[in-house]
Amino acid sequence: MRILVTNDDGIHAEGLYRLAKAMARLGEVTVVAPLIEHSAVGHAITLTDPLRVEKVFHDGHLFGRAVNGTPADCVKLAVRMLMHEPPDLVVSGINHGANTGHNVIYSGTVSAATEGAILAIPAFAISRAWSLEPDFSPAAEIAVEVAERLLAHHLPDGVLLNVNVPAIARDEIRGFRVTEQGQGRFVETFEARVDPRGKQYFWQAGETVIPDHGETIDDTALEEGYVAITPIHFDLTARPFMAELASWGW
Repeated sequence: MRILVTNDDGIHAEGLYRLAKAMARLGEVTVVAPLIEHSAVGHAITLTDPLRVEKVFHDGHLFGRAVNGTPADCVKLAVRMLMHEPPDLVVSGINHGANTGHNVIYSGTVSAATEGAILAIPAFAISRAWSLEPDFSPAAEIAVEVAERLLAHHLPDGVLLNVNVPAIARDEIRGFRVTEQGQGRFVETFEARVDPRGKQYFWQAGETVIPDHGETIDDTALEEGYVAITPIHFDLTARPFMAELASWGW
């Protein structure tokens, strides 16, 4: 089995390394990831600059290829140019920080997996809730379990899985919960500062606000110690509103 592993934290991220090692139990792994961190770039792709690829080695062995582009660029380039045959599975992560609620829109991790689904390849994104000293081993074990179940079944066209793992030890994780994407969002604040040349700049901060706490919500599952598995797709049509919109007398 051919598995493409990517991320948005960059080719040198610990989470990517742990994920690639875990996926190697299931098949042949190809790592193609951004040269530098591209967190929160969403589904951006590069159109006006050339994409360059360089090999990255760990302990004298080829680990993967770094691309001076976005996570979505990495998947496109890997599938179309860098792999001899298309992968059987695309896995993106392990992201340091949960991708739940509205964060899914901004996430480069999720967008890389979404690109796999666009290309009709089974795909999932996996993220670990943020902590000061992250241990990616439990999330890597979870990734293997998710991959095995995904490949044993069938995802609908255009659907991928968004997996979020709590920042606790593996034996403390209470299980898996199939969830909805919640409405949690990052509420920004900006601190105005002045640089040494007298020019103003702004430093973004803020906090995550979670308005919904139902049992089937992704953030709730994480808070309660469960792995949240959310099926998502890239059809953004607001179907319940279509009939009303049509009645506006266009």
